[in-house]
Amino acid sequence: MTSPSNSQNTTTSDVITLDNLQLQLGAKSHMTDILKNISVSVPAGQHVAILGPSGAGKTSLLMIMAGLEQATGGTVTLAGHDITTMKEDELAALRRDNVGIIFQAFRLIPSMTALQNVAVPMELAGNSNAQDIAAQALEKVGLGHRLNHLPDQLSGGEQQRVAIARAIAPKPRILLADEPTGNLDSKTGALVIETLFEATKSVGAALILITHDVSLADQCERVLTIEDGKLVSDEVCA
Repeated sequence: MTSPSNSQNTTTSDVITLDNLQLQLGAKSHMTDILKNISVSVPAGQHVAILGPSGAGKTSLLMIMAGLEQATGGTVTLAGHDITTMKEDELAALRRDNVGIIFQAFRLIPSMTALQNVAVPMELAGNSNAQDIAAQALEKVGLGHRLNHLPDQLSGGEQQRVAIARAIAPKPRILLADEPTGNLDSKTGALVIETLFEATKSVGAALILITHDVSLADQCERVLTIEDGKLVSDEVCA
């Protein structure tokens, strides 16, 4: 890795910016600081890994970036919009158009085929070409031959690739991945990560990836390290 990047120089090309972000949870008499004064910006197309021990606040940070959890202090700017006080319906529309999320658990609908799992979010958004776009996304992740298979007819790696296809199909500006290989063996996980990187590049999205794996983090362009709710380092990879 090279020297720390200047993460607080926000530009119009940044897809997400956190300014003095804070998160506290608990009762008023006993609040716990989960995230503490985090400021960072991610430009379009950059691949960023977030490292840190369990309980450091990595997943909470990702959920705030996605607008799925509300910060208690600071501001979050997503795709040029301050989402800190945005109403839920507006936030849902912004997230739908700009953010793809991949979880450790695949979160596929068991009764739906791979094609249907990828298409349904776009269909709910009123996209009349959802089926065609879904088929193209599944082709990109190497599952063009598995369109009509149900999740229980697919391996774990294939199910996660369906989840990746679902995330990239609407061509989001940012992909958020929370330990996407956590339920997979090392060989399958390596294939899934290769698919994730290629799929992210194919749609020109930024990628923010939570991982405990330093070697995986080093495959990204930049590594953020979180400890005890604080951003302790921000480095670009050689």
